[in-house]
Amino acid sequence: MVALLKAIETGEGEPVSVINSNSYIQHNLAVADGLEGFGAVLAQLPAGSARVNTVRVFEDGAFVFAHTDYDFFGPKIGFDIFRFEDGKIVEHWDNLQTIAGPNPSGHSMIDGPTEASDLDKTEENKAFVCAFVEDILVNGKLDRLNAYFDGDAYVQHNPQIADNLTGLQTALQAMAEAGVTMKYDRIHRVLGEGNFVLVASEGTFAGEHVSFYDLFRVEDGKIAEHWDTIETIPPRESWKNENGKF
Repeated sequence: MVALLKAIETGEGEPVSVINSNSYIQHNLAVADGLEGFGAVLAQLPAGSARVNTVRVFEDGAFVFAHTDYDFFGPKIGFDIFRFEDGKIVEHWDNLQTIAGPNPSGHSMIDGPTEASDLDKTEENKAFVCAFVEDILVNGKLDRLNAYFDGDAYVQHNPQIADNLTGLQTALQAMAEAGVTMKYDRIHRVLGEGNFVLVASEGTFAGEHVSFYDLFRVEDGKIAEHWDTIETIPPRESWKNENGKF
């Protein structure tokens, strides 16, 4: 998967052979289905313009997910999820956001720890993070916040929000005062390896229909760090495939 993403930058053809040419389901709604759709997007890139630096990559069964610093039609941070069958990629999801920041605490959208630990706790951590997103972000049970964090300590990589729970609360208050609403409606996918868990959700932000991809690092049974991307889901009439975002 890392080699395939790097091929966007290098133009190498060999890594593309990992895609199953007979069955490749595309969920990036700006890209047509199949291997031909992937090739058509690469052909549109200005020569020498792409840059790909995959910083984190994790595996969960048939799924591999990565966190990448892109220059791909402009600088972006992206999460990619690939599903494998018989050693070939058969399905792809992603979520891209234009690079912003650093945030008020000096963190970029992609810096921080990269290696998974606590591999024996993968399922426990996935269930814990899923419960957090369901309780706090979907259902707004803010009285349960203390169950998920070690006091105020929390490293934040969202470009608009400072570290710690107090930083999050300050940002949410500022958003509310500006009339900007954020709502998570449903969780679509939870993937993890060890202490890293990625949650793909659907909702609204500032009046737009969006996909939220949130990556959490768990430490000693509490959420310790967070990275995310938010991408607007385009109207259906502009989709290049009919597979849906999720």
